[in-house]
Amino acid sequence: MSVSLLVASLAAIVGLAIGSFLNVVIYRVPRGESVVSPPSACPRCGARIRPFDNIPAFSWLLLRGRCRDCGAPISPRYLVVELGTAVFFGAVAWHALRDGVPPDGGDAAGLLLALAAFLYLAAISVALGVIDMETRRLPNRILLPAYWVAAVLLSAAALVAGEPERLLGALGGGAGLFVLYFALALIRPGGMGFGDVKLAGVLGLYLGWLGWSELAVGAFGAFLLGGLFGAVLLALRRAGRKSSIPFGPWMLGGAWIGILFGDTIAHGYLRLYGLA
Repeated sequence: MSVSLLVASLAAIVGLAIGSFLNVVIYRVPRGESVVSPPSACPRCGARIRPFDNIPAFSWLLLRGRCRDCGAPISPRYLVVELGTAVFFGAVAWHALRDGVPPDGGDAAGLLLALAAFLYLAAISVALGVIDMETRRLPNRILLPAYWVAAVLLSAAALVAGEPERLLGALGGGAGLFVLYFALALIRPGGMGFGDVKLAGVLGLYLGWLGWSELAVGAFGAFLLGGLFGAVLLALRRAGRKSSIPFGPWMLGGAWIGILFGDTIAHGYLRLYGLA
């Protein structure tokens, strides 16, 4: 087994456990509840979840999506989040080790710090995406700490890898996307929430840290995905021209397109027009 496959597999296993915790975050944070206590319990009968019924993914399948005590259905979202986070973590780790993050740095410590930063982004992407779809909110309890975590991990990765110039890119990307979304929120009140503005700053840090190609593709990708989704809703008559949709998931989707494929897409676009 190659090192990349081994690390990606380990990341996927960690992702399963993280996904289980994210389900707690998704349920409790919008309600203003602690994510630490009390222990998880069935919302219908109040029975606490036993340790052997709290194994990520497997317990849901063994219980057939129902509470052991009262038989109340357990949302399939729990299984989807856990499995989705596992796949997400594995894909991010595979990409990082295959392509190298930082791209120009060969230092193992820098690579691991960068990987930790992007796995953290993957985790909050799952939580924020689901919360925004369910509640149309992007909670400060997740967004504001993300600035500090991103700043510490990305700074450490850049300095250890001997690429301090990445910090300027991160600052430029974070400030640029924050200002862009802030302007959009002022121009069209209600069309763009200030949660989106704060999320834009976080995503800009990561995209700018990687490079201008990733930043451009990630920023444009959000509007492309959101626009396509809106067009589909209009075509299906599920929404009107003045309907609002949660934009956070499309911001996150666009950002991850930029992170994973931004350099390839940007160079392909430039070659198409003979500019590269």
